[in-house]
Amino acid sequence: MAEGGGGEEELKLDRTPTWIVAVVCTVIICISLFFERFLHRLGKRFMRKNQKPLYQALQKMKEELMLMGFISLLLVVFQAAIQKICIPESYTHHMRPCKSKDLAGEGGEVGAVRGTAHYRTDFFAGVVGGGRRLLAGGGSGAEHCAKKGKVPLLSIEAIHQLHIFIFVLATTHVILSVLTMLLGSAKIRQWKHWEVSIHKETVENASAPAITHVHQTEFVKGRFLGIGKDSVILSWLHSFFKQIFGSVTKSDYSTMRLGFIMAHCKGNRKFDFHKYMVRALEADFKKVVGISWYLWIFVVIFLLLNVGGWHVYFWLSFIPLILLFTVGTKLEHIITQLAHDVAEKNTAIEGDLVVKPSDDHFWFHRPRIVLFLIHLILFQNAFEIAYFFFILAIYGYHSCIMDSSGYIITRVSISVVVQIICSYSTLPLYAIVTQMGSSFKPAIFEEHVQEGLVEWAQKAKMKGRRATSSVSTRPKQEGIQLQKVFTQTDPLMQESRVEIVEVDSGSNMQDRVK
Repeated sequence: MAEGGGGEEELKLDRTPTWIVAVVCTVIICISLFFERFLHRLGKRFMRKNQKPLYQALQKMKEELMLMGFISLLLVVFQAAIQKICIPESYTHHMRPCKSKDLAGEGGEVGAVRGTAHYRTDFFAGVVGGGRRLLAGGGSGAEHCAKKGKVPLLSIEAIHQLHIFIFVLATTHVILSVLTMLLGSAKIRQWKHWEVSIHKETVENASAPAITHVHQTEFVKGRFLGIGKDSVILSWLHSFFKQIFGSVTKSDYSTMRLGFIMAHCKGNRKFDFHKYMVRALEADFKKVVGISWYLWIFVVIFLLLNVGGWHVYFWLSFIPLILLFTVGTKLEHIITQLAHDVAEKNTAIEGDLVVKPSDDHFWFHRPRIVLFLIHLILFQNAFEIAYFFFILAIYGYHSCIMDSSGYIITRVSISVVVQIICSYSTLPLYAIVTQMGSSFKPAIFEEHVQEGLVEWAQKAKMKGRRATSSVSTRPKQEGIQLQKVFTQTDPLMQESRVEIVEVDSGSNMQDRVK
């Protein structure tokens, strides 16, 4: 298709010099192979260091990139068919990202040209325009609709920019998720010296338990006797500001650590809670880094509502900020609830202060909802950042689709604030507070133990089914005894433990490990 109605004919592949084709293919193949080998070596590094959750997260990233490539391929393959779908031109005058007066501001032929091509900067003119010409294969689609007095459903230029935006969105989400994980992990690693200190204190204070005055402990004084003791509103406000300034203290860490141990590893004071918490967070990361089907629904809705004059993206930028503060406040308030529960029931106890983990503290008694909200926050924030840089590069800062400077600066500032707070406050809070649920996570076991338990549970379930099917010939089995007893030393548990577990015929071991 010639530019500006001129007679310049574009060369097809059969008329292109072979050295040009070879050079372009070589560059593309080299870049692709470099990226593929980099991911491959990174995966081998994770496996050598026994970081299987991170390896699985890397595989999830590969799946997302493959999906992006498949979407781009579909857009290219079906672009000719899309071009031949004709609609009346009047349909294109509604729900535009730019107002009609902005597009027609220049007037005449110049205005028409700027209405369709005002977005290309000098740097991207060759990339986007060249890509459009490469994919177009002629203007048959537009000519086909023009003969009918109509216009194509989607232009070649728009199709090309659309699959670029989808790829940019997926890449931005992955990069920001990795950045959040790295910054959050750096914050959590600062708690390691608390774990070491607690281990030393456990060895030094191994004598008979002393009487603990509950209201004199740092945990209760900071969470129960402080701001919000007598007011629910002040308590929530205190939790709101606590998530920003000093979200977790050593007394919080040591108390929740002991509560977890007494609930799930009773008697094992040497349990490495910090290592377990890190492994559980790494396992959750593979869920956060992916783009689930419901997130694609959000993308479609966001693109639909991007109408000139509505400033929808400006208002949408507040959603991740509000969700982030809501999640952080809730997590902080759970710690406060733990302090209230123990302080209201006791004034003095024998031994250390122990809180009781429970799912009742979480929304709908489901701690996993917090992970879903964090996933949504990170994705929507990635959408804001990806869309801003995509529009900036393709359309330019002063384009009508970019909106005014006041809206732009506010959106970018909110995105930066969300990224920082989520990394340094909300993610570490999630890592420790979600351990205060009624169940523990599979990360409490080493990988080989997890696999052994799952294998045994599946065999037990099959035996139970066989026993149920033969109930007419023999009495029904009441239970199946664990035949394989694990006696290997788990570095996380720091001691060998043997336990005989009875499971009902149809039960599943995974019900105990969430």
